[in-house]
Amino acid sequence: MITGNKGEWSEIYALFKLLGDKQLFLGDKDIEKLEGLVYPIIKVLRSENNGDFEYSIQDEIILISGNEQILKIPIEEFKTKALFLLNAIKENRERTFSVPEIEEFMQSINCMSLKASSSAKTDITIVVHDQRTNQQPTLGFSIKSQLGSPSTLLNAGKTTNFIYEIGFVNLSKNEVEEINSISSRSKIMDRITQILKKGGTFEFVKTERQVFSNNLVLIDSLLPQILSEIVFDFYSSDNSHLKDLVNSTAKKNPLEFDIENEHKFYEYKIKRFLTDVALGMMPSKVWSGKYDATGGYLIVKENGDVLCYHIYNRNEFEDYLLNNTKLDTASSSRHGFGEIYEEKGHLYFNLNLQIRFTK
Repeated sequence: MITGNKGEWSEIYALFKLLGDKQLFLGDKDIEKLEGLVYPIIKVLRSENNGDFEYSIQDEIILISGNEQILKIPIEEFKTKALFLLNAIKENRERTFSVPEIEEFMQSINCMSLKASSSAKTDITIVVHDQRTNQQPTLGFSIKSQLGSPSTLLNAGKTTNFIYEIGFVNLSKNEVEEINSISSRSKIMDRITQILKKGGTFEFVKTERQVFSNNLVLIDSLLPQILSEIVFDFYSSDNSHLKDLVNSTAKKNPLEFDIENEHKFYEYKIKRFLTDVALGMMPSKVWSGKYDATGGYLIVKENGDVLCYHIYNRNEFEDYLLNNTKLDTASSSRHGFGEIYEEKGHLYFNLNLQIRFTK
């Protein structure tokens, strides 16, 4: 029996849906279809533990080849099974579950597991016909589903801590303990507020881990400073959506860019950062700047639509990432942030960066 969560079953749904639709729809920044922009699908490639398989679209037949087997399945079968599976995913309340009717069909088309082979960097690979260029690019995708809980884009860890020095105030040991003992639901914001009330300031020093800092500098030399401003704004205001935080930071213009001609310095640099995170950059590993085989995302929407965002269409991909992400608060005790601490006679305060999709 095959069991999986909503995100894992969404991978199989995406496969069925794309083969049934025979075309790939591009999405805009609001996760809606871009009118008039579709890619006819030529074939879908999938790596299984028992081999690599091609699902080729030929009129109303899906031709499945691999391991010297050739299977012909009517496209209507994929449409019917996609609809059945979508309803099963939506209706299920368990953390993991099985769908026996779909499992039987999966095995008949050499689809033996929910997730693509772990050796593959992509969840799904699609060959499309681009009518604008008359080319047939092979596009790799990671699948993100709105049918389950929103996934993280950048995971929290000590690796994503930003260190700030508390200046212009001498806090006594009792005052430090008093502030650190604030345990309200918004405790980190309340601690920051108390420090500011006492005349303290927060000056960004560095990220806790040098590898993360170097990765950021590789993308843009000013990214550590820009992100430190955005992170501080998140913990000291009611803003959480990344687009709002970027706009707020741009208005303050803490890096004093020349904005006389309304250059979008902050937005542009954050979009580059989000794209690199989406396509391979990890805080704990040295980032070479090379994207992995996954060039984009397929979004499975709640209504069953599957939309594509790809570096091949960079503007739409970047707009999607900026418009559909927010900062989130991880466990402060686990990741070591949100408390005043002393080192060599100076007071410091760490804040953590975690980015999650809003849907």
